[in-house]
Amino acid sequence: MSAQAGRLWVVATPIGNLEDLSPRARETLRSADVVAAEDTRHSAPLLAQAGSRARTLALHEHNEREQAARIVEHLRAGENVALISDAGTPLVSDPGFRLVRAAREAGFTVSPVPGPCAAIAALSVAGLPSDRFTFEGFLPARAAARRERLQALVAEPRTLIFYESSHRIVESLADCVAVFGAQREGVLARELTKLFETVVAAPLGEIAARVDADANQQRGEFVLIVAGAVGEAADATLAEGRRVFALLREELPPARAAKLAAAITGAPRKQLYEGGPG
Repeated sequence: MSAQAGRLWVVATPIGNLEDLSPRARETLRSADVVAAEDTRHSAPLLAQAGSRARTLALHEHNEREQAARIVEHLRAGENVALISDAGTPLVSDPGFRLVRAAREAGFTVSPVPGPCAAIAALSVAGLPSDRFTFEGFLPARAAARRERLQALVAEPRTLIFYESSHRIVESLADCVAVFGAQREGVLARELTKLFETVVAAPLGEIAARVDADANQQRGEFVLIVAGAVGEAADATLAEGRRVFALLREELPPARAAKLAAAITGAPRKQLYEGGPG
């Protein structure tokens, strides 16, 4: 590898307030030869504010594979490339995984420039347990798949973090109430760091009712945080999962039986497979 080989910088950018762009991120964008952006038009004001004159190219979910190869060639030419998403930390429910893997496999250094992340920002103000949590990203768009995903998490003891769009927030909250119960604690963070930021902490039933009744609360970008299952609810779900697993295990291989038992009961598949009869 040439001593002049370039480096790929993964740069976190503001999720709303442009003042959250760190001095190091600003300098990285200013000194980069190329900026790979999810949407170059969306990122243009940020790059102008940072004083960056880098060439830009679009890297999104539909072209990442081909663009990754192109960017590796920029790195081979000794150019420094900064990867940014529309907002927040790249790769967190945003494109970039294939590019980072391609750059690493080609032998180039990949360095993070940390900063804003909506999931972590919401968790920090949620007032729910933050020592252990699981990030689930966006829920499926189709109702049946969405409820199936939620059902698989009903006994999860860790705090759950989801992203959701304005188009599906009402339906997703309704499904959360149906699966987790109206009394499960939740926090809905909307438009974080922006002018109309709201953070609502209440039982899921109350959050769903509030959003359903107020069109203004259905606008923007959302982080939904749901408390993990505790005590008897988690124990009962796991017990039922193990019962179903034991029945299915008589006719199916263990892995298949655990997968089906988890889908039927919502119990964690790993715990069923590891803790079930062998």
